[in-house]
Amino acid sequence: MNAISPQSAAFPGLVDSHCHLDFPDFDGKMAEIREEMRANGVTHALCISVNLAGFPKVLGLAEAHDNFLATVGVHPDHEDRTAVDRARLVELAHHPRVVAIGETGLDYYRVSGDLEWQRERFRAHIRAARECGKPLVIHTRQAAEDTLTIMREEGAGEVGGVMHCFTESQAVADAAMALGFHISFSGIVTFKNAGALKDVARQVPLERLLVETDSPYLAPVPHRGKINRPALVRHVAEEVARLRGISLSELAEDQGRCLPSKRFLSSSASAGSSFSNRSKTPLTSSR
Repeated sequence: MNAISPQSAAFPGLVDSHCHLDFPDFDGKMAEIREEMRANGVTHALCISVNLAGFPKVLGLAEAHDNFLATVGVHPDHEDRTAVDRARLVELAHHPRVVAIGETGLDYYRVSGDLEWQRERFRAHIRAARECGKPLVIHTRQAAEDTLTIMREEGAGEVGGVMHCFTESQAVADAAMALGFHISFSGIVTFKNAGALKDVARQVPLERLLVETDSPYLAPVPHRGKINRPALVRHVAEEVARLRGISLSELAEDQGRCLPSKRFLSSSASAGSSFSNRSKTPLTSSR
């Protein structure tokens, strides 16, 4: 198909599948953030919870803006090591603007020692996701083997989800996809030294591929080192499209047709939405 400019009304629209717009970096800037999204063809954003104390702010963004939705969860690095209450996660996830459980997973890079508390936290999230029928947003860093093991043991494949900010090998991507998960690429894929990751981005089937910013972190080239924001997911998508030899509009159209982005980022998102199932529900756009 012919390339379509992101400024065109005919552009299919991009989704930032992972951002932290509740962080202080964005206080008082939401109008600016949203206008920049519109100018870059980014129609939707998923606002990610990292702890329950901050969840009301995340949910507030999703309630205030029809093209933002929320997750609920406790990040594996969150310093409070108190056991996560599975029942509480399920209760909060019943809100219609909450479309996934997470950010959860394992991170052996930032924390060390006895990490059984982290593994138990991850298990609690998977059990909550299975109970409420909503997909998982999974973080893994230097912990791929244990992450996949727990996903299998706890039946994460029943709800599916996304491996966010993916930086692992093709073998890990294949194992996650075998469980019904999608692979999400962040600004890291635009970095010159990310050759191995670029190869994975070439190989993941389009129907299993998402893009994200992880704002305010990991701004893509040519904005590396600056505060990231959802509009910059365009640069991530452009790099993935370049790697695959397709246009940006082709990538956006394929995601809009096949990927879960429009399932959990549609105005009719509700319990039971799953990354592991394709949807024919049209993507609601604020543009």
